[in-house]
Amino acid sequence: MPKNAFYAQSGGVTAVINASACGVIETARRYPDKIGKVYAGRNGIIGALLEELIDTSMESDATIAALRHTPSGAFGSCRYKLKGLEQSKAEYDRLMEVFRAHDIGYFFYNGGGDSADTCHKVSQLSERMNFPIQAIHVPKTVDNDLPITDNCPGFGSVAKYIAVSTREASFDVASMAKTSTKIFVVEVMGRHAGWIAAAGGLASSPDTEIPIVILFPEVPFDEARFLALVQEKVAAYGYCTVVVSEGVRNAEGKFLAEAGGKDAFGHAQLGGVGPVIASLIKERLGHKYHWAVADYLQRAARHLASRSDVEQAYAVGKAAVEFAVAGHNAVMPSVVRLSDAPYRWEVGMAPLSEVANVEKKMPSEFITPDGFGITEACRRYLQPLILGEDYPPYENGMPLYVRLANVAVPKKLPVFHMK
Repeated sequence: MPKNAFYAQSGGVTAVINASACGVIETARRYPDKIGKVYAGRNGIIGALLEELIDTSMESDATIAALRHTPSGAFGSCRYKLKGLEQSKAEYDRLMEVFRAHDIGYFFYNGGGDSADTCHKVSQLSERMNFPIQAIHVPKTVDNDLPITDNCPGFGSVAKYIAVSTREASFDVASMAKTSTKIFVVEVMGRHAGWIAAAGGLASSPDTEIPIVILFPEVPFDEARFLALVQEKVAAYGYCTVVVSEGVRNAEGKFLAEAGGKDAFGHAQLGGVGPVIASLIKERLGHKYHWAVADYLQRAARHLASRSDVEQAYAVGKAAVEFAVAGHNAVMPSVVRLSDAPYRWEVGMAPLSEVANVEKKMPSEFITPDGFGITEACRRYLQPLILGEDYPPYENGMPLYVRLANVAVPKKLPVFHMK
């Protein structure tokens, strides 16, 4: 009999993570001789631990297809990190117990670096316990910081949103700068890697020149040099737009916006660097300002998704299933760039041993020598990732997004109490 599959979404969701879910489920339905049902975890990996499984076979083909243009996580996600095999032994044992009880032989974990690590550990544990599981990581992260893959599904759409929003807001500031606001500061996601902030640089182009200053996590913040450049931009253009990554640090390595405390993954909880930078400009330069935090808007904006991003998100979900039924284990579908212009790419395969716990930051050649802008090499890398539009269907002026029934699978095991 064919084994069932378990699929879960992890970490911060994106505008296109459901496109990967669509790719997984639609492709699994094409292999009835290999895969029985696809069970989704309610709220990510927590769904497996609590045996809260969703039977996706209860959803019609049309409903699953609609996931491709629906943002956020259709099954619920979570920020819950499983630690080492010995540290979290009870939890890993519980995973195997649930997988056995529901005849699960395939594990598809859709997330970022921490998810890749969990997926790798599940593959190791299945070997140790002699219970075969094809564990495949489905890449997703707006931060674009997974190694080996050219880019991460979810990033292209965030990059498009930030590039467009930066351009539009800059037009607004330019129109008001004579008598009002001269500075606009937009804070974007990116704890350790400045890929999203870099996308703000695409707002300016030779035919639409905009004075933009970018603050990257990879470049220690130099207050004096930053303020001098902002003043220079204001003198030349009458206004300036600042794109700042949430993870900008000072020379001592401390986050400018560190609020104290940790999130569920053990990462420092960040407060808000946008108002910090805006206030600094007002205090030192005297310019009137406005600031905004893109926050959830940047990762939820399916109405402005990049077509290339949607296609890649679906492709890695599809490939994950194809890899699994072909017998592969502990791997991740990757995006392999073949050319910039015309933009061509294909799906490759990366071993999880080389993906887990590795963070890809902006290369130095992508940041201008002054540390406040993007180079032409970076522009060539970013530009194809925001190409194309993939609008969802609309009705009465609003996008039509699907909500699943998410029918629960009957439980078979005793209640598990999470720590």
